[in-house]
Amino acid sequence: MSCEHLICARCSNPVVDGRCPTCREARSELHRHGPSVPPSVVLAGLVALFFVALVLQRVYG
Repeated sequence: MSCEHLICARCSNPVVDGRCPTCREARSELHRHGPSVPPSVVLAGLVALFFVALVLQRVYG
């Protein structure tokens, strides 16, 4: 979602302009990007852990 088409309920201006504190907060909330890991990397890690578990089970089981 982008803030280009959002209108602030407080000042009735586009949120992308950031004219009031409410606009600026909404804009920063929409553009906040935390550290995210692509799903393919998570899946590859899970597959690797599964194979390690299989090998350990075969060696010690």
